[in-house]
Amino acid sequence: MKDVYILSIESSCDETSMAIVKNGTDIVAFTVLTQMDTHANFGGVVPEIASRMHTENITMVLEETLKKSSIKIEEVDAIAVTYAPGLLGSLLVGVEFAKTLALVYKKPLIAVNHTIGHIYANAIENTLEFPLLALVVSGGHTDLILMKKDYDFEILGSTLDDAVGECYDKVARVLGLKYPGGPNVDKLALEGNDTYNLPKPVKDTTYNFSFSGLKSHIINLVHNETQRGNEIRKSDLAKSFQITVVDELTRKVELALQNNNVKELIIAGGVSANRYLREEIKKVAEKYHVHLSIPKMEYCTDNAAMIGAAAYPLYKQKKFADFDLNPKSQATIVDQ
Repeated sequence: MKDVYILSIESSCDETSMAIVKNGTDIVAFTVLTQMDTHANFGGVVPEIASRMHTENITMVLEETLKKSSIKIEEVDAIAVTYAPGLLGSLLVGVEFAKTLALVYKKPLIAVNHTIGHIYANAIENTLEFPLLALVVSGGHTDLILMKKDYDFEILGSTLDDAVGECYDKVARVLGLKYPGGPNVDKLALEGNDTYNLPKPVKDTTYNFSFSGLKSHIINLVHNETQRGNEIRKSDLAKSFQITVVDELTRKVELALQNNNVKELIIAGGVSANRYLREEIKKVAEKYHVHLSIPKMEYCTDNAAMIGAAAYPLYKQKKFADFDLNPKSQATIVDQ
């Protein structure tokens, strides 16, 4: 069978990234240009600045990616791009660039859902074993998804309010930590002890998640203690927060494993880089004797390699996008 090379583009938030992916698993070339230092000055991503920087950087990222490979654009088989969900202005830059390349070089265009990209980051250097259970944890998502085959998604449960990554970022801001908040909370928690008695999320038997109550409790706790002139033990609070969050994530994963016969458990999304979550999810996988897949660190956060991996099944099914493709700020995986 002929090898398939896909040039993929990711620009859904504040990373401009491109990759050339062979057969959905082998990364031929891979480039990520982050805007993190710029947005750190504002305590978070500024959409207008993000889209402007994508426009400035995207041609340079393409040139760098091609330079790393021995492949010309004329030799790739398709152009893939993240079209949703994400910041609309940022997505627009990537989508229009991909459409232009596909039109000029007469290549099929593949539209990829960003969340699905995170799931298929686990297909890089690894063969997905179906049926599988995916825990998607990021700044915009907290989902438990059952997959019985490629591009077959059953959403078992989702967050009812804040996504887990969003909760991490808001707690980081209250603790005075720099952007990006999640990794800094994870790092600070290593220095602390679980001394704060934080409220547990509702102990129901659904697969849904809720973190807004925990977030609000910490915001109020910090405010009240500061007003009283009391010291906030930041590392201890970070530790207690992280344990509470990860306990809830693993509890719901265990519930899903008890009720669904799966061969593999995967975690996906930016929060999958969290060290404590990785440790605890490994224990769950071992307990239920399922294969655990966690992306390499460079494939946890937003990147084009995962988009190329997710595009490959669509290429095989000849599910190509029209040139009237428009980005969407909101879209579920069942909309793909």
